[in-house]
Amino acid sequence: MVKSVRLEDLATSAGVSIATVSRALNDSPAVNEQTKRRIWKLAREQGYGFRPNMPSALDRAVATISIVIPRPQGREGWLQDPFFLELLGGIGEAAREIKCDFLVSHAIPQSYDDLSKLIATNRSDGVIFLGQSFLHDRLNRLAEHENRFIVWGGQLPGQRYPSVGTDNIRGGRRATAHLARLGRKRIAFFGDTDAPEIGQRFDGYKQALEQAGLEFDPDLVSAAHFEIESAETAVDALLSQGVKFDAIFGSSDTIALGAIRGLMNRGMSVPDDVAVIGYDDIQLARYSRPGLTTIRQDLSRAGRLMVSKLINSAGGGEMTSERLPTDVIVRESCGA
Repeated sequence: MVKSVRLEDLATSAGVSIATVSRALNDSPAVNEQTKRRIWKLAREQGYGFRPNMPSALDRAVATISIVIPRPQGREGWLQDPFFLELLGGIGEAAREIKCDFLVSHAIPQSYDDLSKLIATNRSDGVIFLGQSFLHDRLNRLAEHENRFIVWGGQLPGQRYPSVGTDNIRGGRRATAHLARLGRKRIAFFGDTDAPEIGQRFDGYKQALEQAGLEFDPDLVSAAHFEIESAETAVDALLSQGVKFDAIFGSSDTIALGAIRGLMNRGMSVPDDVAVIGYDDIQLARYSRPGLTTIRQDLSRAGRLMVSKLINSAGGGEMTSERLPTDVIVRESCGA
């Protein structure tokens, strides 16, 4: 029979009093952060439950994975975003196949301390962060002493943590090159280039313009966010300013679909007047009218990779980053 871990055992291991251990496990401000993290780590390693009333069903799973979705301040509604719902679905299906539970955390880390505390106190076998957001440097720092996490997102300069994602630069280049091959000369880019992955797709966009002999025009760049309404507003702004364009590269499918809606609201035809291409290949892209040409990311494969890497690392395996291929999925919104 396995002996349960007691507060006394943790106190002996940590070299502190039982009262200190109790306060640390309850995140009391009376215990300094360094001591708390040391006790949290010991508790995790020795199997002491942070939450005594956790349902026993969780213990019968092969493993448990936590999903954390960082976001920039002021950005709401990410769990309603079709892309994230499909990515969560891919992770969930992969987890279920190996009898692994997964949960979506309420946590929204903003700092290194938030990340460190989240990992140290988390009872799951690993954490998947859906996107680096603005946390790249903080995740690098976390990777110096924690290895129970992986990130969905592009490979960034100086990255020291594992991630799974597509080659965003190549994907952006392929999207733009497709429009150029169709004879489009004034290709607009819609997307917030401050976001790491979107910035990479923007780099690919500029590379493809240069390769096609097309001049880069900053007036054709609009910082549309990941909402349909934002892309509609971006279309209105370009048309109201008299900017001429015959194609739009939406840096996500949601943005591209919003652009199509904005164009149609202004009485313009897609693809006759303006060709539109997106990025992701979410289900809405397949059923929209016109069907959306897009760059496909294999979210099911991404989910399987992240789950398997986390579970294997728990058994002593080393996690490495992996880039998924991108494919141009041709539908009606580009005309060919």
